[in-house]
Amino acid sequence: MASALATALACGCGGEAKEPPAATASRTKPPPRTPPLRPARCPAAVAGCRVATGRIIYVERVDPDGDGDAHFVLASRASITAPGISAIDVRRGLRPKPLPTLGDRVSAAGPVEVGSYGQRQIHAVRVRVAR
Repeated sequence: MASALATALACGCGGEAKEPPAATASRTKPPPRTPPLRPARCPAAVAGCRVATGRIIYVERVDPDGDGDAHFVLASRASITAPGISAIDVRRGLRPKPLPTLGDRVSAAGPVEVGSYGQRQIHAVRVRVAR
């Protein structure tokens, strides 16, 4: 019995240890390039104009006051609303079609105004979107 146990231990469960298969070169496609987003520019006639560019982290598609504008909150270095955050108010006639969604990139230019919750936000006069 001892010799049978010694033989089983020496052989192991799978025989000799095998080397892992050689790594094969991956032929995956590179991730798709996102189109460049040119920053929006302030019109010369707009006093107090600022530009914010960033990724959308929140979209308000239906404005509670019913005037048809859209609101975007961007992760943005411009920090219009708070550190790293810029809120954008886009009037009905300037709303991009289709409306951007989370993760899309937006650049907006316009005067900074106080929103309905007391937040600083850009009232967009120009908007650009990259999906």
